[in-house]
Amino acid sequence: MSRYSLTTRTATREDAPLLAELWSDAVRKADRAEQVADIELVVKSAVASPEQRVVVVDYDGQVAGAVLLRITTLSPLNLEPCVQSIHPRVLDQFRRRGVGRALMEAATTFAEENGILHVVTAVPHSSRDANRFMARLGLAPVVMYRVAPTALVRNRLSPQRTGLGAETSRSRVLAARRSALRRRVPLEDRATEA
Repeated sequence: MSRYSLTTRTATREDAPLLAELWSDAVRKADRAEQVADIELVVKSAVASPEQRVVVVDYDGQVAGAVLLRITTLSPLNLEPCVQSIHPRVLDQFRRRGVGRALMEAATTFAEENGILHVVTAVPHSSRDANRFMARLGLAPVVMYRVAPTALVRNRLSPQRTGLGAETSRSRVLAARRSALRRRVPLEDRATEA
């Protein structure tokens, strides 16, 4: 059995290109240079704030995973403080080597250092392994966080109308279909369905 070196440290600006790759599905859709600049800003903000920390886990000197830790409240309505473990990620080649455990250990330590009773995290709903790992650590699902472009939600809430008569025309078509359906079902069958 080989020995390996697993170390936890605070991220630096030099880590930004690798962190942008690690968090590629979580950062904004932009060109690579803008994503790296965004991560540099996140790291800089975390270094300047006692309420944030970007933690990196090195495996034999190579970055193997990272997480953004932030002190906030459980929700805008529930003001109980918590530590959010935002996007704990492990590079594929370092999975099942203790890196994820080290990231969550860092989150727990950060919470304890600040006297906070709750640790919160979010993992992709499609990641069975990540969800099972978090469940084994005692983190229970509380909410499903859903995201969509504003324009899509607006379109679904109030579809564009092609004219004033469109709604009336649609209503007439639906009424005609309901009438035709009622005519096809015998009166006795309608009474038993009710």
